[in-house]
Amino acid sequence: MTEPSTPTTVAVEAARGRARCRLVPGAFGPRVQGGDARGARVALVATGALLLGGDEVVLDLEVGAGAWLEVVETAGTVAYDAAGRASSWTVRARLGAGATLVWDGLPFVVADGAEVTRRTELVLDRDARVVLRETLVLGRSGERGGAVRSRTVATCEGRPLLVEDLDLSPQVRALPGVVGSHRVVDSVLALGWRPVSGADPGDGAYRFDLDGPGALVRWLGDDLHRSGAVDDSVAAWRHLP
Repeated sequence: MTEPSTPTTVAVEAARGRARCRLVPGAFGPRVQGGDARGARVALVATGALLLGGDEVVLDLEVGAGAWLEVVETAGTVAYDAAGRASSWTVRARLGAGATLVWDGLPFVVADGAEVTRRTELVLDRDARVVLRETLVLGRSGERGGAVRSRTVATCEGRPLLVEDLDLSPQVRALPGVVGSHRVVDSVLALGWRPVSGADPGDGAYRFDLDGPGALVRWLGDDLHRSGAVDDSVAAWRHLP
């Protein structure tokens, strides 16, 4: 896969008996794993090698009013040596009033030579909620890792909730206030409400409360299996019916 793909679309609406799902395959083939009248659990199955130089992967998620969607990744993603060719990974999610989105994302590994732009755009209507985990790993074993720029923009009822632009290119990430020598950035977002506990989760992870309804827990380290505090936050925050 070395050219722009059709956006993968997952749309869920509550309906009598069983939720209605609209699935459009692209870089991923979405598969319904289960659900009820209000929502569905949908797995993303890659339809080809990801992520290669020149790839432009787009995932569009639509969750109707009062509905829920859980996105399940069947495997992590590796951005491979691009030989100078940039690639991109874009997630666009729109939630209606009272909707819920949960995505406990698997690791996104940026191999040596990769050059990736990640964009996450979240639009929440009244009383919508999102739990989203994003785990960036800089390099495979023994590698320093390529360049990745990760931008997240979230709005709630038309007002900005979170805007973050994280440049993790090799020449920038070692600067003070970025990630230093760490190679794993593991984060989980709660959007649309303020989780009750305001304490830091410990084990090297820190919680940041947003100015609006939401919070972010982030862990920096070298060994992904040590980020158990992020696992705990995902488990505590997920709000499936």
